[in-house]
Amino acid sequence: MRYFLGLVLIVLAYLLFWPVPVDPVAYTPPEPQGFTGDFAGNSALDQLELTPLPQDQIGPEDIAVLPDGAAYTTSLSGTLYRIDGEEPVEIDQLGGRPLGLRAGPDDALYIADSFRGLMRWTGPGTLETLVSDIDGVPVIYANNLDVARDGTVYFSNSSDRFDPETMGGTKPTSVLTIWEQSPTGYVVRYSPENGAEKIAEGFVYVNGIALSPDEDFLLIAETGRARVHKLWLTGPKAGTQEVLLDNLPGYPDNIKAQGDGTYWMAFASPRVPAEKLMPYPFLRKVIWRLGPMVRPAPIHRGMMVQFDGDGNILRTLQDPDGRLGITTSGQIVGDQFYVMTLDSPWFGRMPVSQMP
Repeated sequence: MRYFLGLVLIVLAYLLFWPVPVDPVAYTPPEPQGFTGDFAGNSALDQLELTPLPQDQIGPEDIAVLPDGAAYTTSLSGTLYRIDGEEPVEIDQLGGRPLGLRAGPDDALYIADSFRGLMRWTGPGTLETLVSDIDGVPVIYANNLDVARDGTVYFSNSSDRFDPETMGGTKPTSVLTIWEQSPTGYVVRYSPENGAEKIAEGFVYVNGIALSPDEDFLLIAETGRARVHKLWLTGPKAGTQEVLLDNLPGYPDNIKAQGDGTYWMAFASPRVPAEKLMPYPFLRKVIWRLGPMVRPAPIHRGMMVQFDGDGNILRTLQDPDGRLGITTSGQIVGDQFYVMTLDSPWFGRMPVSQMP
């Protein structure tokens, strides 16, 4: 009995006092609306053809179309592929962990690399780093980006606390950041003439961003709070910020502007039941000490949402069985609609003519 009581005390001491990296912030989320109304369930993404990456590669997170019409993606290991043919074709080895991809007006491919910051690529062997720190503080979790017509780059940094390169990768680091709820994400504006500066701060895991067609505002996905912000860049509201979409049924990931005033946004996961514990920081620490088996994790239920700059939901395409894995991005390229994934060995595509 004495040994049993000793063991119980040791376990209790571990659960109550063992140091953990997470320092939870109390937060009471709104009650999720679920997949109803504009987000009513469907199986439209079942029509996607799954296209595997070569050589057992995984993680085609995002897609970019260069001015010549070629579509590209990257893998978890940093391989760059052209993907608009029958099969993906390896183009270059970039290294790092590329996430967001966008074409620039200079025909270059701009890359938000979660390990290295903002990068630029113009052909095999040309990769360069544009921004790795701001005022001497390292950019440790560059995530998504968009490029203006004058070459100005806007990119998100998901967390200023947790580095995915040292925390086991982007997926576990995103879970850790959202579980903690610390508002350390920010958005950066960069140009060669003016350098890099923060233009918006205080986000809980900031993610996808996209410019409006007139480049008068920037859309910002705040994954950790299941909402999308509108940051005005020009006009009488310049510098002000408002919530465009709130209390979404899932956690928003990348946003892709289609150029016609509409946007495609992926949900990485539906809202998780563990959100009910957000008001209780101490309990969240205890749960983190219990290990990966009981920690919250993304739910495989893919979803793409099309909306406009006023926040009107135009279409939702869903994968309720989780066939795709974690959906991260989507875009229409020519006559094909592409859906990208976080850590699956494939991306999906279907003819635009088959989209509901």
